[in-house]
Amino acid sequence: MKKAVALLLLSLCFSCQYLEKKVPSEQELLDKQMKEINWNEVDEYPSVDDCEKLTDENLRKQCFFDFITTTIQQKLAVDTLSTLFPKLDTIEVRVTVLPNATLEFQPEFPKDSGAYDTIKIDSILRARLVDFPKINPALKRGIPVKTQFVLPVIIKQE
Repeated sequence: MKKAVALLLLSLCFSCQYLEKKVPSEQELLDKQMKEINWNEVDEYPSVDDCEKLTDENLRKQCFFDFITTTIQQKLAVDTLSTLFPKLDTIEVRVTVLPNATLEFQPEFPKDSGAYDTIKIDSILRARLVDFPKINPALKRGIPVKTQFVLPVIIKQE
């Protein structure tokens, strides 16, 4: 019996080295976590208060894009953009939602846009696309982040 107890104690003493594990440093843990994060996608897309009540992420995202597109179209409908440029029926607008919940708009023109006065169109867009409702910025790990997307906006309804 004494031999069994001695053997058990001896095996416990030598097996402790197998139980020790190296604890990674704080920097190693941070580096590992930073590599795992997908920096090209956000956790939550930008949103408006009307879309916040939706629980499905895809429906909320679509609600936001529909809201922004409709609001831009309504603001541009009261302008002379369609009469000044009758051939222009759709314009692509780069929308930037900043972390402080402000919006920036910039029209994107095709490379062969020499037929349009891009400076005039840009100034009309900047003049009309003001006073937007409150936008909640996109979130990445609970922190507001900048997002950009391009929306096709229909200028002329036929």
